[in-house]
Amino acid sequence: MSIEQAKEVLKTEAEGILALLEQIGPDFDKAIDLIMSCPSRVILTGIGKSGLIGQKIAATLNSTGTASFFLHPVEAMHGDLGIVDPRDVVLAISYSGETPELNLLLNSLKNRGVSIIAMTGNPESTMAKLADAVLQVAVPKEACPLGLAPTASTTAALAMGDALAVVLLDRKKFKECDFRKNHPCGSLGERLKVSVSEVMITGEHIPMVEKNTSLRQAVSILNAKNLGAVLITDEEQRVAGIITDGDVRRMVAKDLDLDTQYVENHMTPAPKTITKELLAADALSIMQEHEITILPIIDDQGHLAGLLHLHDLIGKGEFRFMV
Repeated sequence: MSIEQAKEVLKTEAEGILALLEQIGPDFDKAIDLIMSCPSRVILTGIGKSGLIGQKIAATLNSTGTASFFLHPVEAMHGDLGIVDPRDVVLAISYSGETPELNLLLNSLKNRGVSIIAMTGNPESTMAKLADAVLQVAVPKEACPLGLAPTASTTAALAMGDALAVVLLDRKKFKECDFRKNHPCGSLGERLKVSVSEVMITGEHIPMVEKNTSLRQAVSILNAKNLGAVLITDEEQRVAGIITDGDVRRMVAKDLDLDTQYVENHMTPAPKTITKELLAADALSIMQEHEITILPIIDDQGHLAGLLHLHDLIGKGEFRFMV
């Protein structure tokens, strides 16, 4: 019973978001133009659950290149209104559009010449009439069986905020490097900003042997470096192949003579390689895609420059920088 009820809630919320498709019109473009031409900031405001949605939208706008902050309507009318610049754009959120404290604030802002965008489920509301652009977010019904707790309506408002943020991101030509600047900390920011060259193993720490090396010597190097594999290089230090722990186990099972056999006859040729300019996050994706834990790093001439191990990316959930 609980599972079916949960599914019904999710279905209702999904229907609420889909209902927005029919409500987006010229005013959405007008809202985007107001924000794009704004020389200052976007101020989000709302009360209760709408206020919480406003805080999230402000956070999303900030991280995607649109300077924003949240202003509580009551606090604004008790002194915080001084933080508002006439050049700002205000995005007010109220499903009914008849929240008294919010509309009182909007009247004051209107008198100051501030541009107002209303996000509401009622395009004929007092708030909508005060606005320069109206984003309609009406939903067929709330997921709450009592029809009282904001559920589908707040989900719809959140989705409309995301739509604004993404369109603005595109209009502003906001790039991945810009995103990294706004996320200097946290696992997401770290994964996006760190290049392979900052975390790769180099020099004598790389387990490698040349093609004419015996399997016995290769296994000795593999065991000493303890990285789960040994790279095979040619005379010009280009990566020719790789032998892994698993390969060695299979050799032992075949009872191969490790002293008389050579690595070039038993290596996996042409292993996957990457360049040191690649982002560590992309390297991790390649490892996941190919189900490997080792990636040789090559320079512009194809010479071996380093080695990346999965543990150097996800050890204890953080990057371990090589020093």
